[in-house]
Amino acid sequence: MKRIRCPKCDNYITFDETRYTEGQQLVFQCSECGKQFAIRITPKSKTAQEDNNRPETSVGTLHVIANRFHERQLIQLSMGDNSIGKYAKGNNVRCAIESCDPSLDLHHCVITVSRDKNNKLKYVLRDGPSNTGTFVDNEILGDRERRVISDGTLFTLGATSIILVADAHCDDNKPEIS
Repeated sequence: MKRIRCPKCDNYITFDETRYTEGQQLVFQCSECGKQFAIRITPKSKTAQEDNNRPETSVGTLHVIANRFHERQLIQLSMGDNSIGKYAKGNNVRCAIESCDPSLDLHHCVITVSRDKNNKLKYVLRDGPSNTGTFVDNEILGDRERRVISDGTLFTLGATSIILVADAHCDDNKPEIS
């Protein structure tokens, strides 16, 4: 099953792409806003196929906990700055959370992933700055404050709670859990 977004209202439309042939054009009508739009079924590009053969570049996952504003979501982190905020059409955050939480900003915070001098992964969280703050262990991060977080850290953006799950495959020195 494939999901596409309505270009007008961002509503998801789901369809079974295996029922159609390469080059076929499909026309959809959004059930929310009534917008009609077309897509063409195309084969995977060569670069997309090559990307699927490369090893995963994820260095951790954000587990967005389900609440009344949204469903549970898993968001992959990569090396460098991972800006986190609410999904909105045209918003260029790296880790977009699909939510109707009014206290979640479009650009709420940033997690910077790097390696320390021992080559271990290091996760540093800083506020955006946001309107409602970023909380770690029920303590608000101050302006320009940075907090080193680790596997299992719970942090909150507005009313949205997130757990960091560090990638065990990317850190050779991380102890195994038995």
